[in-house]
Amino acid sequence: MFLHIDAGHLAINCIMLALIGREIERHLGTALYAAVFLTGGIGASAAVLWLDYDTPTAGASGVVFALMVLLVGVNRLRGGDLRAPLALIAVNVAYTFLAANVSLWGHLGGLLCGLLMMMLVFQPRREVRWGGVLVLLAIACALVVAV
Repeated sequence: MFLHIDAGHLAINCIMLALIGREIERHLGTALYAAVFLTGGIGASAAVLWLDYDTPTAGASGVVFALMVLLVGVNRLRGGDLRAPLALIAVNVAYTFLAANVSLWGHLGGLLCGLLMMMLVFQPRREVRWGGVLVLLAIACALVVAV
């Protein structure tokens, strides 16, 4: 998730992370945001390793997809309009299927991690938020190691 193909690839991921990540970090706090970031990235990597092992991939797109899902949750809690974050996900999923040289399983793995984390990070109890994300991170790490 920290290695990119070229400067354009890095720039796109950085812009998306700056725009989306800022909102998620404001809501979760820096420490939990960092845990969510790592969980999304390692979870997306696990999906690639298990489902498309021989295809080389790089980038933070899996993290971006996880954060896009969490952005829906943040907007929902704030009483905001959900159409924009849902459209953002739809456009990016469509791009995943239409563009060449895009990591299908990295993106879908990030989406799945985001959905799993959404059930945890918006819970009122701190132990549920942290415990859930750390369990998901441990599972993602175990899946990567198991390959």
